Amino acid sequence: MTDLSLTRTTGLARYNALLLSRNRMAMLYGIALPLAPLALLLSSPAGSGAAAISTSLVMAALFPVYYNVLSQFVNRRDELVLKRLRTGEIRDAELLASIALPGAALAVGVLLLAVPVAVALGEPLPLNPVIYVGTALVTVVLFTAFAFWTAAWTRNAEAAQLTSAPVILLAVLGQMTAAFPESVQRWADLTPGAAMTNLVRSGWFGFGEPGTERTLDFMDTWAAAGKPMLVLIGWTVLAVVLAARSLQWEPRT
Repeated sequence: MTDLSLTRTTGLARYNALLLSRNRMAMLYGIALPLAPLALLLSSPAGSGAAAISTSLVMAALFPVYYNVLSQFVNRRDELVLKRLRTGEIRDAELLASIALPGAALAVGVLLLAVPVAVALGEPLPLNPVIYVGTALVTVVLFTAFAFWTAAWTRNAEAAQLTSAPVILLAVLGQMTAAFPESVQRWADLTPGAAMTNLVRSGWFGFGEPGTERTLDFMDTWAAAGKPMLVLIGWTVLAVVLAARSLQWEPRT
């Protein structure tokens, strides 16, 4: 039964990947936008690498993953494709995984490509690559779940431009916590974007707490990554639960 399930999932995922590859705009957004922030390393002052790479992580989460999965799910739901597929042997989990896998694979590939690109532009190798890869994988799962949750109140593909705004805000505002007053920073650090940024700062560059000059060694990075990783995992669990409770397989009336 497991083999059959895997066969169905990969077959549908290949079909969805083919559709994605034919959408030139989606492919441009999925590849160019996450890598574009790294171009800033050509002219930016030293020390800007953490900001550029964390921005790449956010862009990879938002475009090949979040917005791509959201639009695909809403389009197929409105065209009754999902309803027809569910009347056959395909299980719901297989259907969801097949929609998510192409964007997830593209995002992970781009984030791995960001490593040699950043190094070629003068940045160091990740101090703790396990934290970087783990952050990328948890981020992909989180924003995939966010996409399925957002689809529950998205009437059509055009409306996704508006309904996606709260999730985009959560991702982007978290990168600007340093500009907030200290009383606000404590709350802003609990957003997914801030957690992703802090994990890049500590896991890749070995930076300590913002505003301090302390640098971390390899062992220190595990402790520094603890809180932001828990924040990211907490958001992931919440998003998965909300998505599971609110999924709608037929067009909204």
